Amino acid sequence: MPEWLVVGLAVVAGLVAMWLALLLVLWVQARRAGRSVDWRQIVRLVGDVVVLLKRLVADPEVPRGTRWWLGGLLVYLLLPIDLVPDFIPVLGYADDAIIVAIALRYAIRTAGRAAIERHWPGTADGLESLLALVGVS
Repeated sequence: MPEWLVVGLAVVAGLVAMWLALLLVLWVQARRAGRSVDWRQIVRLVGDVVVLLKRLVADPEVPRGTRWWLGGLLVYLLLPIDLVPDFIPVLGYADDAIIVAIALRYAIRTAGRAAIERHWPGTADGLESLLALVGVS
């Protein structure tokens, strides 16, 4: 199998694993809050986060350091080299999920809540879930 195909499949597998981990965390969060779980909204959240990141990177009002941080996050996720190799069950993708959460938390705190709300493409509940997920109230 060509190396580029292996790398591509590894990237896709990593993204799917992070997506599934995000779904699980959001489901647990909704259950703890006593809310019913709207799976359509949770599934849509991943796409909304991608659009949010794209908009933040393109916004000249967002601090340059934050835009570089988000670009670095994308490069890290696309590179086949990780802190913990992805072939290690659970831990291999856990480091990616932790780095994504840290990068999102930093981006939200430095860009400001107003910028996040301005660029958020989803629902108000989705934004609330994202902010709770990264520990920003």
